[in-house]
Amino acid sequence: MNAFTLRYLSRPDVESLGIPMSEVVAIVEEMFREKGAGHAEMPPKPGIHPAGDAFIHAMPGFLPRLGAAGVKWISGYPDNRERGLPYISGLLILNDPDTGLPTAVMDATWITAVRTGAATAVAAHYLARADSRSAAVLACGVQGRTNLEALRCVLPIERVLAYDVDRAAAQTFAVEMRELHGVAVDVASEPEAAVREADVVVTSGPILRHPTPTLRAEWLRPGTFVCPLDFDSYLTPEAFARADRVATDDVRQMAHYRTVGYFARTPEPYADLGEIVTGAKPGRESAEEITISVNLGLALEDVALGRVVLQRAQSRGVGVQLER
Repeated sequence: MNAFTLRYLSRPDVESLGIPMSEVVAIVEEMFREKGAGHAEMPPKPGIHPAGDAFIHAMPGFLPRLGAAGVKWISGYPDNRERGLPYISGLLILNDPDTGLPTAVMDATWITAVRTGAATAVAAHYLARADSRSAAVLACGVQGRTNLEALRCVLPIERVLAYDVDRAAAQTFAVEMRELHGVAVDVASEPEAAVREADVVVTSGPILRHPTPTLRAEWLRPGTFVCPLDFDSYLTPEAFARADRVATDDVRQMAHYRTVGYFARTPEPYADLGEIVTGAKPGRESAEEITISVNLGLALEDVALGRVVLQRAQSRGVGVQLER
């Protein structure tokens, strides 16, 4: 690669590489193993909040043994759906760890979507029952889709219970998931109906600073695994408190979010996923446990996957070389 150029990858460029979800799950699990072994640098993400529950975050991360370094500049605007725009959008910038020179700028839409689903799958591999066959998906957008795809890489999911405040979105999700994955999908009229019948529950609504959570403790049956991607926006404090184990993808980031108003009544996590993946802390220990993994989203996931995206793009000549 010319030392004075970098590669730009558009969203179609990134998606054209066709990296399968099974490989993304493996990449993310390797990242957690590196993190759990202490071979990672990732400060809590700073951000700005231009409007309401909207955010724009800077997410730097470095995995020295993988040679992956960079920063994601990512935004989440809950009102964008009414504008016909995506809720999540952003860019990932990769740097050469030896020189600091930027090597690539790529659209982060696909990367964010699939690495989030993959992190849920890694958490489920260690914290869900291995025989989990039903999943409730609460909020049927991009994350609902990628989380289901990733979960089916690690669990024998056969039935999905879908709920969205926009019933048409849940119905569209049901049709697409039946066609893509060959699973039975039922649209639930209320969140309770979905959660009570599920072995695995994923909530992926907007992240709200002042939420009015609705998922109640008594809806969770013994043996359930829950992954709230929307922080504490969907699960009530009582639902969190009912869990036998609450983990997170990063303890420091969760502590940081407490200082700015999130997780005010959420139990302290007993472990992060890096500790669980490396065996430093146990995962699920009985079939009856209710387990939760609060996945906040890690820059390390982005740079680990972004490194593979760049390597694949370079080998195939995908993207545009730009002069710095």
